[in-house]
Amino acid sequence: MCGITGWVNFGHDVSEQYEEIRKMTDTLACRGPDAEGMWTARHVALGHRRLAVIDLDGGRQPMTNEGPGHECVTLTFCGEVYNFSELRTELTSHGHVFRTRSDTEVVLRAYIQWGRSFAERLNGMFALAIWDSRNEELTLVRDRMGVKPLYYFPTPDGVLFGSEPKAILAHPRISARVDSDGLREVLDMVKTPEAAIYSGMYEVRPGHLVRVSRKGLTKHCYWALEAREHTDDLRTTIRTVRELLEDTVQRQMVAEVPLSTLLSGGLDSSAITALGAQTRGSGPLRSFSVDFSEAATRFQADAVRGAVDAPYARELARHVGAEHTEIILDSAELLSPAVRAAVLRATDLPPAYWGDMWPSLYLLFAAVKQHTTVALSGESADELFGGYRWFHNPGAVQADTFPWLTSGSARYFGGVQLLDRGLVEKLDIPGHRQARYHEALGEVPVLPGEEGTERRMREMGYLNLTRFVQTLLDRKDRMSMAVGLEVRVPFCDHRLVEYVFNTPWAMKAFDGREKSLLRAATADLLPTSILERVKTPYPTTQDPAYESGLRAEMAEIVRDSNAPVRPLLDLKKAQAVLSRPQSTTSRSYDRGGLEMAIWLNRWLGSYDVTLDL
Repeated sequence: MCGITGWVNFGHDVSEQYEEIRKMTDTLACRGPDAEGMWTARHVALGHRRLAVIDLDGGRQPMTNEGPGHECVTLTFCGEVYNFSELRTELTSHGHVFRTRSDTEVVLRAYIQWGRSFAERLNGMFALAIWDSRNEELTLVRDRMGVKPLYYFPTPDGVLFGSEPKAILAHPRISARVDSDGLREVLDMVKTPEAAIYSGMYEVRPGHLVRVSRKGLTKHCYWALEAREHTDDLRTTIRTVRELLEDTVQRQMVAEVPLSTLLSGGLDSSAITALGAQTRGSGPLRSFSVDFSEAATRFQADAVRGAVDAPYARELARHVGAEHTEIILDSAELLSPAVRAAVLRATDLPPAYWGDMWPSLYLLFAAVKQHTTVALSGESADELFGGYRWFHNPGAVQADTFPWLTSGSARYFGGVQLLDRGLVEKLDIPGHRQARYHEALGEVPVLPGEEGTERRMREMGYLNLTRFVQTLLDRKDRMSMAVGLEVRVPFCDHRLVEYVFNTPWAMKAFDGREKSLLRAATADLLPTSILERVKTPYPTTQDPAYESGLRAEMAEIVRDSNAPVRPLLDLKKAQAVLSRPQSTTSRSYDRGGLEMAIWLNRWLGSYDVTLDL
């Protein structure tokens, strides 16, 4: 995995402006700690930071195809292509001669062979930029599910782009400005495709490519979810899901560096770990889990977490013979100024939603990185197979909004409690949310005559696969790449996504439970306790010491008349929260307002953000 960045300017010669591209590239050093590369021509500069995983010596970038007497096509690439071996064989049959063993060169030659349709042939997670000197055109491409990020900033003479906003913000002509729409995206749990928070900046939409030439900028879709008739019976469907999972995990186990899995003891991560252990040729597969030092004595079950993960993770590791490591964190680590500064630097945005999950993921990945460079994770299974409670709650299913923002779930994503009422009313977040919801509904593909429950559950699946899972993928990418760890997500394989998306809901929930298909497809691999375990989210701390730390920082903000966030706050509400007696058990949903205010303050100050409201 890597970090990419670049600058195209058709009006000026950028080949000698080395310092600018170097600064942009340096911001991505954490994403690629193994090597740095830059390439320039008259109107383009490309930067790359490399995390070496395959062909450690030969995959250096930016990579150029040397045409007869001149450089023809240059690529800067982030990600992994899991079918690169097959593509390499096919390209060799077309006469291509390879100089390296890397998937990067396969991508480069695929573009040369097939033009912009090359993206349709790639199976993987990726974000890339290709400069074609034959027609002076830049092509930006992002993988189908949006596992890897890619941002761009159009300019009058071209474009700036980068794996993360920080790379673009490092350019001297770009400032951190956020308008009302950007702040709405920050404050609400709504992930609008292409929105990048900062004014003038955009994300390449998953499954899309962006082309920039002297004629201007154009966007093209090469993949999107489609409605297809599902003709397989239940037994065939279960077998097909298993076969797709086996093939996907086998492909994603390929690496020339140490590899592991992230294991919570839930169905998703246990299935990936069991399949990975089955695939591994020699030696035990390593697995890692996270928990908190107080969990053994302080944990209290709530509406979504019935038990701690540790016993289940240990049982699965014993069952498949994995070498398992538990990473135990405490509140002092979660509150560490250095850790929280690293989290903010990785996100370039206020990482408010998910609360302590951000620093705990960062610390988990830092610990995993000490042992392995690649890890497989279970993201997207809940969105794909219907694992969340809102898939099974009639009120959430029928609600005229995003299902995770309905009663029962919305409190986990609340963050505006301490903000000034006038500001909240001016932003009209409910109106923004409703508009984004109906935009998403308007995209949903349906079969002719599809109505009732099946149509609504297709809509639910689409909303989760195009709006919700991207927040989890962003979180996982930023926290893992902040420490140079590559995390792969088998449940995002587009073949599996296409197949299960079109499986009728009656099959997905054939036994009346969540994730029926996945459970049936992996039943022979897993212990009964894990097969019967109810969906449990990533753990959060219940330690009151963590909330005490948040309160202490909030108190400093209230006292500081120059605190950047003060104009956005209702100080009376903030003081009321600080004076409220603290419970012996701290819940993440009770800390949402504190987390949002604190992270906003850090972000506004650290990034010198100008709010244009």
